[in-house]
Amino acid sequence: MQLTSILAFSEASAAPTGSTMQDEASYLCGSCGESICVPIDLSAGSRQIYVEDCPVCCRANVIHLEIDAQGGVSATSELE
Repeated sequence: MQLTSILAFSEASAAPTGSTMQDEASYLCGSCGESICVPIDLSAGSRQIYVEDCPVCCRANVIHLEIDAQGGVSATSELE
């Protein structure tokens, strides 16, 4: 199982601690290598795992998102 690291983050509104909260992140598809942008759903908790099909090659990727106390987001993916 190979994990692919996050590529980029987008900034949205300020978090309560004064840091900038991110509202989306990008990961590399484990099959085609395309950079895929995913929204961050803060209501789903600070650790999230879900499956999403790549919009380019249609292969299923397991997405792992972690949101830290400062609002930083890290994302990894692996093929299902």
